[in-house]
Amino acid sequence: MVSKSIAVAADHAGFDLKSKLVEELRLAGYEVLDLGTQDATTSVDYPDFGRAVAEAVTTGKAARGVVVCGTGIGISIAANRHAGVRAALCHDETSARLCREHNDANVLALGARLIGEVVAKDCLHTFLNTEYAGDRHARRVAKLG
Repeated sequence: MVSKSIAVAADHAGFDLKSKLVEELRLAGYEVLDLGTQDATTSVDYPDFGRAVAEAVTTGKAARGVVVCGTGIGISIAANRHAGVRAALCHDETSARLCREHNDANVLALGARLIGEVVAKDCLHTFLNTEYAGDRHARRVAKLG
């Protein structure tokens, strides 16, 4: 990966998992742009955090992003509303690998209420260490923009 900067954000439901992923990223040597939320007890709106990561990725403040909410669905929809963002909701290493190889996803979405910490960390590492395959997928990815 060219840049080691990763934007990360979550709503209150995703806060605990986000915190663990931030720690994992720092241990792996990444610069983390933590865009909130800062606790699990204050109810917040996931679209605000999906937007924050989307803006960080599309403006170049971060090379990639990670978003977390209860299911990962809402925050991935929020992030995908921004041109240039390809957020993929992943539930396992295979989906994390394929979203990078085939779709050139630049934001990983995770559901804190659906997957555990170990699977989330596996998805994170796979997402960050898998390159886009290009070639036959490039035509399709271009249609997303």
